[in-house]
Parts: sequence; C-alpha cells; structure tokens
Amino acid sequence: MILTRLCLTSALALSAHAAAAEMNFNRIASFATVLNMADGEDLVRESSAEIIAASGDGMTLVYTDSPLGVIGRIDISDPRAPKPLGNVDMGGEPTAVSVVGSNALVAVNTSESYTAPSGKLAAVDLASGMIKGECDFGGQPDSTAAAPDGSFLAIAIENERDEDAGDGRVGQAPEGWLVKMPLVDGMPDCGAMQKIAMTGLAEIAPEDPEPEFVDVNAAGEIAVTLQENNHIVVVGADGTVSTHFSAGAVDLTGIDATDERGALIFTETQQGRLREPDGLGWIDADHFITANEGDMDGGSRGFTVFAKDGTVVYESGTSLEYEIVQIGHYPDKRSDAKGAEPEGMEVARFGDMTYAFILSERGSVAAVYDVSNPASPKLKQLLPSGIAPEGVVAIPARNLLVTANEADLIEDGGARAHVMIYEYQDAPAAYPQLTSAGSDGLIGWGALSGLTEADGKLYAVNDGFYGYQPTIFEVDPTQTPARITRAIPVTRAGQPAQKLDLEGIAADGDGGFWLASEGRTDRLVPHAIYHVNGEGEIEEEIAPPAELLAQEQRFGFEGIAKIGNRLWMAVQREWGDDPKGMVKLVSYDIESKEWGAVHYPLDTVETGWIGLSEIAIKGDSVYVIERDNQIGAATAIKKIARIPLSDLEPAPLGAELPVVNKEVVHDFIPVLTAQGGYVTDKIEGLTFDAAGDAWVVTDNDGVDDSSGETFFWKIEGL
Repeated sequence: MILTRLCLTSALALSAHAAAAEMNFNRIASFATVLNMADGEDLVRESSAEIIAASGDGMTLVYTDSPLGVIGRIDISDPRAPKPLGNVDMGGEPTAVSVVGSNALVAVNTSESYTAPSGKLAAVDLASGMIKGECDFGGQPDSTAAAPDGSFLAIAIENERDEDAGDGRVGQAPEGWLVKMPLVDGMPDCGAMQKIAMTGLAEIAPEDPEPEFVDVNAAGEIAVTLQENNHIVVVGADGTVSTHFSAGAVDLTGIDATDERGALIFTETQQGRLREPDGLGWIDADHFITANEGDMDGGSRGFTVFAKDGTVVYESGTSLEYEIVQIGHYPDKRSDAKGAEPEGMEVARFGDMTYAFILSERGSVAAVYDVSNPASPKLKQLLPSGIAPEGVVAIPARNLLVTANEADLIEDGGARAHVMIYEYQDAPAAYPQLTSAGSDGLIGWGALSGLTEADGKLYAVNDGFYGYQPTIFEVDPTQTPARITRAIPVTRAGQPAQKLDLEGIAADGDGGFWLASEGRTDRLVPHAIYHVNGEGEIEEEIAPPAELLAQEQRFGFEGIAKIGNRLWMAVQREWGDDPKGMVKLVSYDIESKEWGAVHYPLDTVETGWIGLSEIAIKGDSVYVIERDNQIGAATAIKKIARIPLSDLEPAPLGAELPVVNKEVVHDFIPVLTAQGGYVTDKIEGLTFDAAGDAWVVTDNDGVDDSSGETFFWKIEGL
C-alpha cells in the first residue's frame, strides 16, 4: 500500500506533533463565488469577493461582488462545507457591507461619472435577501463600519478621483466626506444621517479629501484614512473631528523597486515614501493600525501602529515584505509600484490574544500579528489566501477567520474568485511548507519547476519567470518547514545566464548538475541541456539535433533524470511528429553523444490539455508527473505514473518509437484538496531521497495570476 504524508507543517501533520502545538490558524475550506451564480452564468461572467462580513451568530457570510453588482451569501453552519445561499442584486456597484442584527447594510455606488457621484445604503434581510430600505448618500461610498454596540454605521464617502483626468491627482471636485448613520434595530435612520466634513485638514489637497477606510472603537470614535491625502482623521463620539494628522513617510532600504526584470534583487532605496494608508483597525481605545498600501504618490509596503493623537508607536518598515519574500509570495511584477501591497485588515480578539490580520493584496497572504502590546507587534503566521485578498472578517466566537479574494481569472482560464475559511486550532501551522527564513541573507524565490537529490539535500530550480535570475536552490527537507538554505545563481562567465527556462534538474554525481531548459524559439529561448558545476557556472551547453528541433512546439523539456551515462528528458506536450496522445521521453548519451526517444501514452481529458512535467528515477523504475492544466473543480488528472526502467530502450530519432508501459501509482488530488484551498495547477518537481521516499513541489508561477502558494511534501512508500 502507498502511504502519503505531507511534510510536518502540512494539514496532514502527525497527531503527535499536534499534541504539543500552540494555537494556530489553518485553512479548512474555500468557496468559489461562481457557486452563487445562476446555471450557465458562471461560464461567461466575471465574479468577485471583495468586502466580507458575518452574521451575529457567525453562521452566514455576506460579501460584495462588484462585477455582478450583487452581494453573495454563504451558509457556514458547517465551516468545512460552505454552501451557497445565492446573490442579491443591488442595483449598482456594492463597495462595502456590514452586518447589524439581521440586516446586511450595503454601501452601493450608483455614480454616473466621477464628476457626478452618487450612492446609497441598502438594508438587506440576510436570511431572505429582501431589500428592506434604502438611504441616499449624495455621493460615492467606499468602506463602512458598524459601531460595536450597533448604534450607528460609519460610511466613507470617497468621491474618488479620475486617474485619467488631467494629471490624475487630487484635488478633483467634488470632495468626499464621512457619514454617520444612526441605526434603530439594525435599520438606518435616513432622516438623522449626519454629514461630517473632512475638508481643510490634510496638507495634500485639503480641498479634496478622499476618505477610504473607516473603523469604530468601543467608545464610538471613528478613525478614517484619507489615502491619497496621506492623512488620518479621528472623529469623536459627538460626531466632530477630535484630532487629525499626516500619516507621514518612511525611508525604505533594501527593497526591490524595479519591475520587469525577472529578478528578486533587494538592494534599492526609497526615501520619504508616503505611507498613504488604506485599511485601518482599532486595537484598543487609544491605538489603531494602518495597512500602508499607497496609491497616488506612495505606499510604504508595511503597516504602522498609531496612537490616536498621531504618535507612531510602531513602524514595520520592510519586515512584513521580507517575511512574504521568504515564503515565495513576493510579487516581482509589482516591484516598481507598491511591492506586496498591504491593503485590507481586521483586528479581533481570540481568547486572551489580540490579533491584527493584514492582507497583502499582491502577495495573496494574510499576515497574523499578535498586537496585544500595540508598541511591539509579533508576527504569528502567514496564511495562504486566494488571489488578491481584499476583505477579511474574524468570527472569534466560532474560532473562525475568513478572507475574500477578488481576482477572477475567467478570461485567462485561471482560478476563480474565492472565499477562504480558517480555523483557530490547537494544531501546528500548516503553511508555509517551504521557506528561506533563517538562511544566510534574504533569499527570494518562486516558480520552482524541478527537483533533484544529492548528498542528503534537495535542489530545486526556478523557471523562466525569473528570466534574469536563473537559480538553483539548496533545500534542507529535515527542518519544519523545509528550508531553502542557499541560492546558487546559474551563470555564464560569471554573469547571470540569459535565455533560460529551467524546468528540470538532475545531480551529476560529481557535485554539479544537469539542467533542462524548455525553449521557445519565438522568444529566442533555445531548447537545450546545460551542465553546470557546483557553483552554478555553465560548463557545457547541448542543443538537441536538427531532426528533433524541426518538430518543435512551444512545450518542450519538462524534467531531466540521469541513469548511468544517459540523460532522459520528458517532453511536456506532443510535438509535430508525435501521434495524438503520445509524448516523447528523449534520451541523450553523454559519452556517445547519441540521441533517441521512446513514446509515452497520455491519458485523455475533456477540458484543457494534459502533459508531463517531471521525470525521476528510483531503482529499476522511472516515475513521471502527468497532469492536466486545470485548476479547482475543473481538475481531472494530477498523478504519478511508473514506467519499468527496462522499457527505456530508445529508438533513433525519426524512427518508429517504442511505447512504454505505465502504471498509475499516486493521485495528487486528495493531497491538494486537503490544503483547504482550490486545487492548484502545476505540480512540477519530483525526486527521491536516499531512503527512497519521494518529494514533490508545486510551481507558483512567481505569484503572477496565482495565489503564490507553494506546496512541498513527502510521499512515503512509493
């Protein structure tokens, strides 16, 4: 029998470790927003989950879905099996939702234009979806927050600027303001609505305040961020401004501030970077925390704890971003903008601990900080979220945390928008399963695409996403989580090698490695094999023969293995001379320089394509990863197949190729499902250690249109 075990940080960790564990948040379920859509609608329409709230009993979730103009509802009476309750049309773009009593109070943008903004507050019965009443704002709303005692709702009326008008900066009339809406039994009292002016306060465009995010403390005080104005306002319980101050600036050093170079290089500096906070949450009666996303001129890539008089009591600087880098979630394509982009947030108390949950929109991470001492936040965990987390709600009474993730990649055939559910458990943290934390220096990594073993360590390579930084990563799998301990740059003449798309690595037995590069002629990336020494310097480059390249398709070598003096490369998809449903395993004899191949029979799928993404050797068998390119519920095949080594007798290229026999020996889908999120696409690395156990890693696409999650686990007894 084949036994599967995730590495000890995984959701399937051994119970002996759980017994000694402290409390941690672990993901237990996810919900695709398309489940709330009408039949057939999910195939053609974009959906989203943006701002999210929970009913008082914690049994129902409600989220805003601006692409559809609806709010969606989810039954989480069983949080491990969330169920759709359907959508409610809001007659405009919902921007925020709060729940008071039995009502979802939804802010709706109905603006005709930037210069003629409008909006309303709709009270929706959470159970039936019936709209019970509406109030007109006279402006475009953004966020909402209910007073803890349910006596009023605070609404930020942003009247956001048109970034395409003039220089795209504030001020642009009309200005924004704050609304304080009295509530009676959870229903808005429209006639008693109070408009609180924010003009004349900020140093930046005082005539055009753009309130972004609001939160209310137990004393009824409202804190408001004016993001583009880089300003924070505190409104007293009497509805008048009690204090206001600039959000200030941060000097950032050791950051990656350059986009589009395909490399993680943290050597740049930004002096006086405006915080421009977005999300905000009260920690206690005297302190609040801001997520400094930035927008117009800034974004300091971290978070700040302020006393309500404006005193900075803690500044995270680059520390949060560095933590995100070390778990492989850093979004390199956002380097020139706002980096990991902290945006939404929540503060809540679980037991005797006060936690701040800070969302990295571009890193697709929820960072959990213990803020029991506001002057000294302590990082507790980094939780994997869906793509682009926008909203978060804590449900301490049920030990639950929920994130809403707005990105829907329907147009690209990618993951749909999801709501993710986590439980506060007496168990080990299930994520990350691989990190570079504790290594010598800051090591950025991602898009891992191949694995090999040598001398008790594992080695992985990144693919062409990091085109200017091809790297071999040394991994210590004995630690929990597994640790990337060294990054070995792949070089030519001492410089980072260019035009590589590394998809496979095999130890050469002498301290060096063989690397397989998947080519794309249209991008001038050659299909090739490279021999590098232990320091990553290319010593030999081997191009496939002309008769093979004449049949080239985009999807080439995906994995490499060494058997004696022969290298074997798996070709991912059919090339021009392959029968349909057959792909090549290509051989190269290191001594004779001869090439050959065999055919491997693929399974069939109804949706997308299927191909190979790795090859590895153990004993008298060859193992390949065969997978489709589907994500989530559409996934059909993610597996390991075994081939007798005796079947690998290559025929010359151009001749009729023998067909190998395969036996499916492992299904990845149950393990991927156990992660609590949607099933990821790319399982790309497989190798065997000295004990004969298999190790597997997934490719996170460099966090580009991906949740950034990398799963790394061991399979015993394969």
